[in-house]
Amino acid sequence: MDFLNIDVNTLESLGGIHTAREIAQQPMVWREIWSVVHKQKKELGDFLNSADFDKTILTGAGTSAYIGESLVGTFYRHSKDNVSAVPTTNLVSHPYDYLSNDESLLLISFARSGNSPESKAAVELADKISKKCFHLVITCNPVGDLATYKTKGEKYVLTLPKETNDKSLAMTSSYTGMLLSGILIGRLEEIDSLKPQVELASQYAEQILETHLDSIKETASLPFKRAVFLGSGPLLGTATESQLKLQELTDGAIICKEESFLGFRHGPKAVVDGDTLIVYLLSNNKYVSQYEHDLIFAMEKGKKALSQVAIAERLDFDLDVNLSIQYASNGDTLDEEFLTLPSVLPGQLLGFFKSLDQGLQPDEPSSSGAISRVVQGVNIYMLPQSK
Repeated sequence: MDFLNIDVNTLESLGGIHTAREIAQQPMVWREIWSVVHKQKKELGDFLNSADFDKTILTGAGTSAYIGESLVGTFYRHSKDNVSAVPTTNLVSHPYDYLSNDESLLLISFARSGNSPESKAAVELADKISKKCFHLVITCNPVGDLATYKTKGEKYVLTLPKETNDKSLAMTSSYTGMLLSGILIGRLEEIDSLKPQVELASQYAEQILETHLDSIKETASLPFKRAVFLGSGPLLGTATESQLKLQELTDGAIICKEESFLGFRHGPKAVVDGDTLIVYLLSNNKYVSQYEHDLIFAMEKGKKALSQVAIAERLDFDLDVNLSIQYASNGDTLDEEFLTLPSVLPGQLLGFFKSLDQGLQPDEPSSSGAISRVVQGVNIYMLPQSK
């Protein structure tokens, strides 16, 4: 048996068996998650329809927070609710910037373990400050602090398949599993018709794993010292997660940044030099693509990057890049939010192969212990009575 074209014994000796398995299993996990959410469609719908709230906050810490970044547009377009993505790390330090006793709240919490100190503190603060809080918890751990939290309000816990509760430090299956769950819940009334979208996203991911591993591994072996991931709309969340995967799996040896295509022109473009890898996560929305193409063509001016990678469902024009990864082989098209699922795999794989290239163990890349699977050492303080 092997994962990512590396046999299990070798992966175990390299300290990368969990990360490799968890990256490779994602297409299978996504298909299972559709079934899990579909099976609970009525219960989820009853909970959401009975909840009387003024606004929705999508929250989580670190990687889990980036899920909200990708989902804001989906939730707004399909519900027209007042919706925002706010990391628990912001909610805990500045709760009155987001919570009010004049407003009822739907708090959608994403958490792999549910044991991060900020996760529990955020739901407690939401209960304490909001006029009323409805909790929807999406987690990979049914016995975590978040899943078992006793709220005075109403709560629904969606537990994902056990495979999503990653054993490795870096979140891969857990991230995409919770992201897909969020997409499906945001479009719950359409879930029956969304099964082909999940299947197509899974097929695209399988194509990456079967066709592009060698080229991604070769790119990871290049001597870049920094990397930039660019994405628009829901793919900005993907860019944010991709840069974190590469940075944490290399124990900070590769400094990474994310930005939108339009935002990159406004100063951040200055980071590009001969030691930089640039990864373009391209939308399949033709309107959006115009802005993305303009930026890529503008990269010909100024300092040149060491290497450029373009990731897209399909490319209808020539790009002067070093590596082009395309998914589509026919006329099928993913809705833009579903494109976030396969588009994160190249970033995960770059992180995995670069970690090995650096002589690190992908399952536990932090040699100093500076980062850990569940954040440690965070003190939660009593909230003052007044703002």
